[in-house]
Amino acid sequence: MNDLAAFARLLDALRPWLNELVIVGGWAHRLHRFHSLAHPQTYAVVGTKDADVAFSAGTSFDGDIAAALRRAGFREDLSGDHRPPITQYRLESEDDGFSAEFLVPLLGSEIKRGGRRDVTLATAGITAQKLRHLDLLLLETWHVRLSRDVEVPVAGPVDVRLPNPASFIAQRILIYKERAPSRRAQDALYIHDALELFGGELPLLRSLWRERIRPSIHDRTARLLERSRHEQFDSVTDVIRNAARIPQDRILRPQRFQATCAYGLEEIFGTTSSGESREVRTGTGGFA
Repeated sequence: MNDLAAFARLLDALRPWLNELVIVGGWAHRLHRFHSLAHPQTYAVVGTKDADVAFSAGTSFDGDIAAALRRAGFREDLSGDHRPPITQYRLESEDDGFSAEFLVPLLGSEIKRGGRRDVTLATAGITAQKLRHLDLLLLETWHVRLSRDVEVPVAGPVDVRLPNPASFIAQRILIYKERAPSRRAQDALYIHDALELFGGELPLLRSLWRERIRPSIHDRTARLLERSRHEQFDSVTDVIRNAARIPQDRILRPQRFQATCAYGLEEIFGTTSSGESREVRTGTGGFA
């Protein structure tokens, strides 16, 4: 079974709840290519077998999501000593390890009174893991329509919610230090490729960030993003060198990789010396 077929089985199982769910992580990056504002790329997209599905902690679901996943051939894989435990949902017939995990934002401290770690949430029969900065991915979401016409073999056309590219990039930068060293290069490549994919829409992404997203996040988070993007992309690092080596179907030069990221990030998130964002012109039609 190829990964698109496995992903389609997940979408068909989750179809009744897709209005409340957002596909995040590597699959969001992959699905961004189907958006009307994406600029066609000739190279292969960076892939992942793990599908991350996010929702707001206060979401009230009708029905039993876990039962729908079981009917579609997914089984629960529990790990850790949390209550409830961290849970991945794996296809029983999938030899290549396709799995799905549910995520919700971690708000406040994960250490609660009495020293208990509050890192999971149970709802609608499933368990979701709580992660910091995930709330960014739920702001101003975009959507794509998936069907067999784009080689996603779902039972019928379906609209899927994704993070907008500005939020996707910002969240990857913010979680850098929380990521395993082996995952940091892949995250840097996600950022580079997202900037290329939407390189013609940087003014639109800047306006989206300034007008819709930045007012919704804490000043502390905004300062961390500003500091972190400079730390990660103002010079060529080992992470950037490793990221440039990942693709097998193109040649990426670390210096050009770094310059592309630094320029694109400044265009979306940058400020003038007075601390005010530069004004940009955007097309009509809103933010997709």
